[in-house]
Amino acid sequence: MRALLQRVSEAEVTVDGETVGRCGAGLMILVCAMQGDDETRADRLAAKVAKLRIFRDDEGRMNRSVTDIGGGALVVSQFPLAADTARGNRPGFSTAAPPDEGRRLYERFAAALAAQGVPVETGRFGAEMQVRLVNDGPVTIPMEV
Repeated sequence: MRALLQRVSEAEVTVDGETVGRCGAGLMILVCAMQGDDETRADRLAAKVAKLRIFRDDEGRMNRSVTDIGGGALVVSQFPLAADTARGNRPGFSTAAPPDEGRRLYERFAAALAAQGVPVETGRFGAEMQVRLVNDGPVTIPMEV
């Protein structure tokens, strides 16, 4: 699975003008299930995200996790993270998991992250979404398991 984490002071996702998910200080997480991914990878990614020390401690160093700060997460499906741009000018997405599998693993990731003690809200899988966020730092980190 692939994810793009952004440390945020706030984030919100809307569908057709309706807010479907939001978080305050914490993480905006774009997630993509790849072909061959399974529940074990979703769980492993969630555990790694929950423990990743990218928040400032009292000395200003990145030494605290989202769990340590009591932060939340906004998790949004993002199949374009599977983009292959090696050839031509149009990205290919053939390495992304099929939609049904992608949805299942996206939902598994969100549930596994919540089970780690992180309050989680989500976007709407497969919907045309608008995402607004305030990147704190900015800190943006790609992850893959």
